[in-house]
Amino acid sequence: MDYYISNNPLVREKIRENLVFADTFGDVLTAARDMVHKGHKLITHPLSGSIKPGETPYKTIIMSGKTDILDTDSLRIIEECILTARKFINKNRQLNEKQINDFQLIDYTLIFGKTGG
Repeated sequence: MDYYISNNPLVREKIRENLVFADTFGDVLTAARDMVHKGHKLITHPLSGSIKPGETPYKTIIMSGKTDILDTDSLRIIEECILTARKFINKNRQLNEKQINDFQLIDYTLIFGKTGG
């Protein structure tokens, strides 16, 4: 059973089960790291897509079900992504409603491949 970690309200609206909802992009990455430490593996790359962390406020990551083994590849990847994101995240960026909606849709589409529910 896969799990989703997201701070995207559109994902929260569409996905009802196995969702860990976070407040910020950084919180999504931290939650993914915490799940890796508990035995989950990354299914999707934490910085997938061509949008830098400082450009979009939304991120969704798919994680595997829990195992009894620490996946060192997932741990390395998520730790590197956290360091990279810290360089780019812009907390002072102001977005209008259209931009917010567009970024939510882009994130959703990157993970689910379609705009429908």
